[in-house]
Amino acid sequence: MFNQLGGGTNNPNKDLEVTSPPDDTVSSLEFSPPSVQQTFLVAGSWDCRVRCWEVEISGKTVPKAAQSMDGPILDVAWHDDGSKVFMASTDKSVKCWDLAANQCVQVAAHDAPVKTCHWIKAPNYNCLMTTSWDKTIKFWDTRSAVPIMTMNLSERCYCADVEYPMAVVGTADRGICLYTLEGKPAEYKRVESPLKYQHRCIAVFRDKKTKQPTGFALGSVEGRVAIQYVNPVNPKDNFTFKCHRAGGGTSGSFQDIYAVNDIAFHPVHGTLATVGSDGSYSFWDKDARTKLKSSETLDQPLTKCAFNHSGQVFAYAVGYDWSKGHEHYNPAKKNFIFLRPCFDDLKPRTT
Repeated sequence: MFNQLGGGTNNPNKDLEVTSPPDDTVSSLEFSPPSVQQTFLVAGSWDCRVRCWEVEISGKTVPKAAQSMDGPILDVAWHDDGSKVFMASTDKSVKCWDLAANQCVQVAAHDAPVKTCHWIKAPNYNCLMTTSWDKTIKFWDTRSAVPIMTMNLSERCYCADVEYPMAVVGTADRGICLYTLEGKPAEYKRVESPLKYQHRCIAVFRDKKTKQPTGFALGSVEGRVAIQYVNPVNPKDNFTFKCHRAGGGTSGSFQDIYAVNDIAFHPVHGTLATVGSDGSYSFWDKDARTKLKSSETLDQPLTKCAFNHSGQVFAYAVGYDWSKGHEHYNPAKKNFIFLRPCFDDLKPRTT
């Protein structure tokens, strides 16, 4: 994989640049599901557009199509059959992009920007889950203009993830709400956040033996990740670790602390990647509680990351996340998406 192409000049890690990247910061990044033979990557951006590329085995990326919405894109999600992509926007709607026809139709609406969208494929139903800054979570049969179900959140949604039969939502008041999706969606429990600062990202992980979703990783703006089990066998199974920090090597010296912008679990190994405002990515083994690899630092924040379904490719987006305010925004700096072969880098630490 990727052996024919040399690394890009814009990257100290020699990772491969995706051609024709978005014109503004990338908010969402998702690879196509296993049902599709080729590998496609979609990215949503603050430039109000969602783009789709084909990723060839050589690492070459071919831009395929793009669609626009009336506001910045905050999330994207693939339909399980790979024929459609859902796009959530600050324009308070979610549209379904039929890739073959290259047509879009609205399939969901909220009273405020839609922060997340996830496709749920259950044995007895399919639906689209959306969360919003209107403090609701909604479930949609995409053929109807009315949601199947609406539930209130304690605050605005800041992050969410779905691994059937579990969904998890992180809110602005540092709340975490867990849902069970079996039979039909239902609230399972609300838990207090293990982190003291604002939630930025959340990702569900599966048990290595049973392959069932069993917990989640939660990232905050304070350079910290919490590993939380829904029903821990031992309370000590839950822990937090620091990451995306710089300096502070000697006692009494200051440390620069950066936001954890995204977390992704490797689909085969169950290890995880984090990306941060410090401009780096790191790979971790949560079970051995160890860091597997750290990248060289780029000159802009990393905003999103994703693995393809086979776990061979790691993608991440580079662009300004406004973590240092408008005075640090440099319009001359381009946005990038990079790819790297990652299967071996994410193998768990051998015990």
